[in-house]
Amino acid sequence: MEDNGPEISTIEMHTGGEPLRIIISGYPEIKGDTILAKRRYVREHLDHLRKLVMFEPRGHYDMYGAVIVQPHSEKADMGVIFMHNEGYSTMCGHAVIALGRYAVDSGLLSTDVSRSSVGEVPVFIECPCGVVKALVDIEEGRSGRVRFVSVPAFAFGLDVEINTEKFGKVKVDIGFGGAFYAIVTADRLGLDVRSSRLNDIVDAANVITNSAKSQIRLHHPDSEELAFLYGTIITDGKDMYNGDPQEATANVCVFADSEVDRSPTGSGVTARIAVQYARQQIGLHQVRVFEQGLVGSKFTGQAVKETKCGDFDAVHVEVSGHAYYTGKCTFSVEKDDPFREGFLLK
Repeated sequence: MEDNGPEISTIEMHTGGEPLRIIISGYPEIKGDTILAKRRYVREHLDHLRKLVMFEPRGHYDMYGAVIVQPHSEKADMGVIFMHNEGYSTMCGHAVIALGRYAVDSGLLSTDVSRSSVGEVPVFIECPCGVVKALVDIEEGRSGRVRFVSVPAFAFGLDVEINTEKFGKVKVDIGFGGAFYAIVTADRLGLDVRSSRLNDIVDAANVITNSAKSQIRLHHPDSEELAFLYGTIITDGKDMYNGDPQEATANVCVFADSEVDRSPTGSGVTARIAVQYARQQIGLHQVRVFEQGLVGSKFTGQAVKETKCGDFDAVHVEVSGHAYYTGKCTFSVEKDDPFREGFLLK
């Protein structure tokens, strides 16, 4: 770090209550000829900046961030590196929803968007997992709802049995929605995702995540850098579509280092729908509501197209939600600050 720097400017947003700190200036050049390579570069060379903007006293344990970078795909409007308390993820749906709105509002797109326009504006965002298409509603002079279409999502494994010290043998599903998640119903863990204590949910999710990491070998057809378990989604078990598009199914996602998503989790909703589709619990174009059980925020999701991902039967999933601005910040570091790189209290 420089003695009196750096200064990092951000736009602050949230999607379904989950924060997003968009870093718009202050980062040095991020090298790499792909987004995955850029992700490796920031992890190996610029991780002190992640800690500066994610950790206390400028951030907090559950902060989430994104750095906008140059895309490498010709069809992408922008590239992004996601960050959190542990490191760098490969996909983040709540961030894509916020970034879609921000891209339209800030004039990042090469196409002119009239503030009096009505309709949808496409924004192609290159994430580490691939290019994701966001569609931003334009209505009454402001951007509204945003929906995105995922990279190929699939069920990696169904009813995979893992051994845990606390719960004994537990069957989980492993779904990929841009990142891999273990998915388990709350009743198998003696919990309720709408009423249990947060600490109990986090502790149980960590047991599942740690056991699954040690016992299940993941792989992804596109890159081994995608083949890691990001976290665990604990659900209410209401996976069968009953014909009512308004009925919500609730979940809580715990990812990275015990970080709790305040939203229903965009990539998690994607993974859940991929698993539900594989189980024939939902069909194409059947819209479902997904709710964060403790916060009450909601996304909608649906499988929109069958596809393949290597040998896996997969689907493209559409997830929609709303993002909102909460402020702007410029962060600085004084040279004698003993907490210049931040800290976390767990």
